[in-house]
Amino acid sequence: MGNPPPRALPSGLATALVFGSSGAVLVLEILALRLVGPYVGVTLQVSSSVIGIALAAIAYGTWLGGRLADRYDPRVLLAPALLLGAIGTAVTLPLVRFGGELLRGGAAPAVLLLAALAIFLPAFILSTITPLVVKLQLSDLNRTGSVVGRLSSIGTLGAITATLATGFIFVAAVPSSWIIISLAVLLAVSGGALGWWLRRTGAVLPGKPRTRAVLASVGLVGAGLGVASPNPCDVETAYHCAEVRTDPAQPGGRDLILNSARHSYVDLDDPRHLEFAYIQWIGVVADVLPMGPVSALHLGGGGFTVPDYLRATRPGSDQLVVELDGGLVDLDRAKLGLTTGPDLRVRVGDARVGVADQASASYDFVVGDAFGHLTVPWHLATKEMATDIARVLRPGGIYVQNVIDYPPDRFIRAELATVASAFRHVAVISSQEALDGKVGANFVIMASQSPLPEADVSRRVAKVADPAVVLTGEPLAEFIDGARVLTDDYAPVDQLLAG
Repeated sequence: MGNPPPRALPSGLATALVFGSSGAVLVLEILALRLVGPYVGVTLQVSSSVIGIALAAIAYGTWLGGRLADRYDPRVLLAPALLLGAIGTAVTLPLVRFGGELLRGGAAPAVLLLAALAIFLPAFILSTITPLVVKLQLSDLNRTGSVVGRLSSIGTLGAITATLATGFIFVAAVPSSWIIISLAVLLAVSGGALGWWLRRTGAVLPGKPRTRAVLASVGLVGAGLGVASPNPCDVETAYHCAEVRTDPAQPGGRDLILNSARHSYVDLDDPRHLEFAYIQWIGVVADVLPMGPVSALHLGGGGFTVPDYLRATRPGSDQLVVELDGGLVDLDRAKLGLTTGPDLRVRVGDARVGVADQASASYDFVVGDAFGHLTVPWHLATKEMATDIARVLRPGGIYVQNVIDYPPDRFIRAELATVASAFRHVAVISSQEALDGKVGANFVIMASQSPLPEADVSRRVAKVADPAVVLTGEPLAEFIDGARVLTDDYAPVDQLLAG
């Protein structure tokens, strides 16, 4: 007679193993995007790399787990898998942080390699657990479908729970490194406890029951319908559904609409015309810079309103615009009158990486106006980013940053605290209503290592079409109210905006 099949695990234990291991993989996948962002940016390619590497790890781990389950007693392998998963999780932080310095700002192969360092090893190991558990639960071939289906659904529920908990709770509550370390400790404790329990129950040699995998095609119909449906955009770029609308009240006026939001306004006949209030405030700051041409760095291009304004008001200025979306730059050239040249250069790429590549003390004026829809990308809102911007500014240079926030204004307070951690002098420009917490609005942060021209800016912004006030000194400190500085390790921008 052959060896009897290994005894099934208790149903609750099997459910917990599949639920927990699947959830752990999704926690790691979400955190991987945050870990690699400071080094290679947060772009479609980076997101795709992390997701693709994670899926590859799951696929190979599941395949290996199935093969091992057929050759050995799965009960002997479960505890080691959890312990190895804990080790793989724990080494993620040093792998990414050391590897990120070497691969910073790299091309596609470097992005893929950094994504692999961030997710592949622990996801690969943890993905072996589900097929091991499935094998143990298949004591009756007549119930194969129900067992596999139940455990597959449990794994999916674990992944969903982990995704929501990480996005809405964990990232907002503690730094990413804490989450990873805590997860490693939890996996190690679980592996140790499981090993102790299995030793008490004893292990038996594996039998040879057949295991059937059930595969499903997901999204093919939806993808086909998406390709065939009408495109509502002038241009559908990798990041935006973009449209340009003509202003019926101004023949040369053009609105740039990105993902249904009014993003920029350009007057083709008068580049000195600034439509939006916050752009007027930025224009005021530009106007009070010392006379003559300036060297300016723009983080985010949008409709290129501010670069065109500087080109018109300060001829001979040297400007570099770092814009993530190359398709948007093409649209600007085609429909918004953008002309580039030696005095106005465009670099397509992530703003964080673009700043890192600039020489120290090379700019008089830095404008931060990069948005993912209505949110400043988190990796552009950290102390490390502000410190790098301070590095590229010349003595006396000014940094302005556009921020959108809503009552109770948690993000703008945190961002002001963050910028203040890198600059000696900081002020904020906005409407009195917004500063009083009555309305959501734009806030323009102004910062420098030298004293700011606060009085001059205050006089000018009080006279624009949408008047504003400048908050500085003790009133600014009261507004910040001890808000926490955002860092690469802790920057819950979306959660702060959510109120």
